[in-house]
Amino acid sequence: MHPDPAAAIHPATITKTDAEWRQVLTPEQHHILRQAGTERPFGRAYEEFKRQGGGTYLCGGCGAELFSSAHKFDSHCGWPSFYDPANAKNVRMIEDRSMGNIRTEVRCAVCDGHLGHVFKGEGFDTPTDQRYCINGVALKFVPKPGTES
Repeated sequence: MHPDPAAAIHPATITKTDAEWRQVLTPEQHHILRQAGTERPFGRAYEEFKRQGGGTYLCGGCGAELFSSAHKFDSHCGWPSFYDPANAKNVRMIEDRSMGNIRTEVRCAVCDGHLGHVFKGEGFDTPTDQRYCINGVALKFVPKPGTES
């Protein structure tokens, strides 16, 4: 039996009721992941992000792999920043017109949780010239084996 090639491109999705999400998320995680909220800049999650070493960043809602510490950088914007997703099939972008202008929203492709936004062409010295500006509480950090968080 051959694996389904579509499964490699499109991850399985997780669907829960709002009540089920509230049981597994903190109120702040629920506000960000399920209601497309934004955490305050330069908060606790950002300070933790800056101290974290090598590892992987998972979705705080479903555990899908999203970003690698190899792609993080300090953009000094107050939120965790990455220049590329570690596992692009688990990240999807959609047009966001909610603030009166057009932005690109970043969502988890597995649970549809709001993660943040991606900005292009800002002139950062990264391989992609992109800034995935991600809410820290939407992420779960898993340290690389043999390293400290």
